[in-house]
Amino acid sequence: MNYLQKILTAPVYDVCIETPLELAKNLSKRSNNQIFLKREDMQPVFSFKLRGAYNKICHLSNEELSHGVICASAGNHAQGVALSAHKIGCRAVIVMPKTTPQIKIKAVKNHHGEVVLHGDSFDEACAYALQLAEQQNLTFIHPFDDPDVIAGQGTIGMEILRQFSQKTYGELNAVFCSIGGGGLISGVAEFLKRINPNIKIIGVETFDGDAMKQSLAKQQRIKLEKVGLFSDGTAVKQVGEETFRICNELLDDIILVDTDAICAAVKDVFEDTRSILEPAGALAVAGAKAYAKQHNLQNANLIAVTSGANMNFDRLRFVAERAEMGEQREAVFAVTLPERPGAYLQFVSTIGDKNITEFNYRYNDKDRAVVFVGISVENRQQSADLVQSLINQGYPTIDLTDDEMSKNHVRYMVGGHSYFADKNLLEERVFRFEFPEFPGALMKFLQAMSVGWNISLFHYRNHGADYGRILIGIQVPPEEQQQFNEFLQKISATHSYSYVEESENQAYKLFLK
Repeated sequence: MNYLQKILTAPVYDVCIETPLELAKNLSKRSNNQIFLKREDMQPVFSFKLRGAYNKICHLSNEELSHGVICASAGNHAQGVALSAHKIGCRAVIVMPKTTPQIKIKAVKNHHGEVVLHGDSFDEACAYALQLAEQQNLTFIHPFDDPDVIAGQGTIGMEILRQFSQKTYGELNAVFCSIGGGGLISGVAEFLKRINPNIKIIGVETFDGDAMKQSLAKQQRIKLEKVGLFSDGTAVKQVGEETFRICNELLDDIILVDTDAICAAVKDVFEDTRSILEPAGALAVAGAKAYAKQHNLQNANLIAVTSGANMNFDRLRFVAERAEMGEQREAVFAVTLPERPGAYLQFVSTIGDKNITEFNYRYNDKDRAVVFVGISVENRQQSADLVQSLINQGYPTIDLTDDEMSKNHVRYMVGGHSYFADKNLLEERVFRFEFPEFPGALMKFLQAMSVGWNISLFHYRNHGADYGRILIGIQVPPEEQQQFNEFLQKISATHSYSYVEESENQAYKLFLK
């Protein structure tokens, strides 16, 4: 496949713009490197996906166009296909999960796409789209595993090379791209590596969505059993065949980042541009920061492709809460104090001039008080030093900064110890669940869980995302443990509920058990 020729001749500028390459001044100063943002979030559909979708549709025959096109997507690819088809003048059917928020459905309809809602997950929607394609003789537009789609995304690499050559910063060292199915980074790599092999191409994935990294390590495509949903634009269980082949040949490295790092990157970009990226759109920025720190880079020229800005407004609450942790500027601890008058003042005096961001406590023991406290720090080392200092001064302390249950649930439930006299509460098991979010999803979850075991603890917050998070405690008698484990496996497979047991979590034991 001559990708260089396909990229150079891709007619994407009929609908796309050449997006700016901007220096992120504040982020660059903090990083001690020059970090540039390739602003794909400024495309007409606020995402790079328009490039690949339009290039693919442009290469269809007149007969194929006369029948129309179809895709399965709950986000950026859907809008790209709908706008592209309308521009060319062909029918576009967009199959979206029933869980898709209305804002995304309306966006597709605004681009004249025919929306069909089917299934609770992308996999169900995709299977139905393929079925409709066969029934109605529609052409399926794959979101990433197609040479024309890859070539369309590759025009980003072409722009990067031309735009950076006009800067006065010297040699371009590395380009960072988010990876879902691999279409974006494959196209960018095909162009940049063919022109200048010295430019490093670095992929960025989440720790709970690293299908490409695992596939490259095993030298074959693997399929993840489950994938994290926060970076929904890259939540792909299996990468494409062609994208895997290209990445296996051309990628220099893949770096993994967590949710907090992505939230921090969203804030970084906002502070430099006053624009708000979606989590997947900020993934490359988080990766560039992490890579520069890991490799101790100084004065390097790094480019991060900001791939999308289709953010639900309500989701910003969660991003804002977690951004400080992503920047390692806040730590949360469980600290044990003596239960006596003046103990809080003495503890705060021990903290000194550090800013306390949160202090949660409820009386439950006449001898000791366990408090949930948040403290502003400058980095993780300062956090570790603070823990040791508190322990040395007689305050048993546990660092909960990296504990998901503490950050998502416990900090909002402190004081929830139970003294219910029923001995069955000793049989409580606690789980964190994630599930597709849509109107009625919480009721559906409760209906699935209410099958004979008593719910003894429950916490849910709506973060305005495409998924919900729940902490739930369930009383399971010893003789029913096997039956309950089989039940968990069944609902996980049937309803796409991913879960983690937290019965031994220290925060649960200290604040809720």
